[in-house]
Amino acid sequence: MDGYRERPSLTAFKEPTNLHASTLCQQLQETVELLSLFLHQSKTRPDKLYNVLSTHNNFAEKSLFLNLGYWERASTYDQACQDLAELLGEAAQLGPTDTVLDAGFGFADQDLFWVKRFGPRKIIGLNITPLQIEVAKRRVAEAGLSDRIDLRFGSATEIALESESVDKVVSLESAFHFNTREKFLHEAWRVLRPGGRIAMADILPCATPEAFSFQRRMSEALGRLLWQIPEANMYTAEVLDDKLKAAGFENRKLRSISDKVFLPFRNFSRKRIRDLEIVARLNPLLKIFWSADHGEVSDDHTLDYLIVTAQKTHRA
Repeated sequence: MDGYRERPSLTAFKEPTNLHASTLCQQLQETVELLSLFLHQSKTRPDKLYNVLSTHNNFAEKSLFLNLGYWERASTYDQACQDLAELLGEAAQLGPTDTVLDAGFGFADQDLFWVKRFGPRKIIGLNITPLQIEVAKRRVAEAGLSDRIDLRFGSATEIALESESVDKVVSLESAFHFNTREKFLHEAWRVLRPGGRIAMADILPCATPEAFSFQRRMSEALGRLLWQIPEANMYTAEVLDDKLKAAGFENRKLRSISDKVFLPFRNFSRKRIRDLEIVARLNPLLKIFWSADHGEVSDDHTLDYLIVTAQKTHRA
């Protein structure tokens, strides 16, 4: 674990921190791209969002993680993100005989960690963002793990794998992007072997958006557009449980860890965002969104953060 965190390649793709003309030009272009996400409400393009986030629009110190993290004991962003990956790996019960499908692998930080921590036989990763695939493959090759981590361009809602070909399906803070999450659940059930498990770290509304105040409905709509979340995925944990059941999953467990995610992340981000290193490389518009409340600290809590597990116990 320590070897993973100290590997120099984790910082190899960070952008220079000097504010000069090219940086300002880049930030302007990124801002235009971000604003364009609000103009096409009928489409969902998370790949466009993550191309803008790139390798520099995050709070990481050494990694390239892009999630909210699990803040039970962490004091840094890297540690919180790694702890979330560990929590999800434990929930999935990853082990040395497993073939794992990682739906939405980002820059492969979690895959590099899971191989070191749990030792699965093989991880197959799917991603639709070319930039992330390119950088992640390079990092995996540098770590000498290309034989264990197979990263591919592909959709989590149309998984190009044979039925009953993997033991675990994991999704770390990515399923809310999928168009739709429901299609992903059915595909996950198809590719899992009997006895296999799905595990997700996922964000859902605490109530249907119609139940929010007008201000919260506006905030929810803007957040959904920025983070490219299909409206069809905006349902509660109870509805997700129903959809897991309809897909064929049994032994379903949905555990909220919101208190260890939202508020601690917000408190950390509002401090981190003042660091000179962050000021130099983070897009100004993203500074606003990264430090937003995310609906978790107001009187009308709107978001829930869940660790979801379920099992495929039988064939179709």
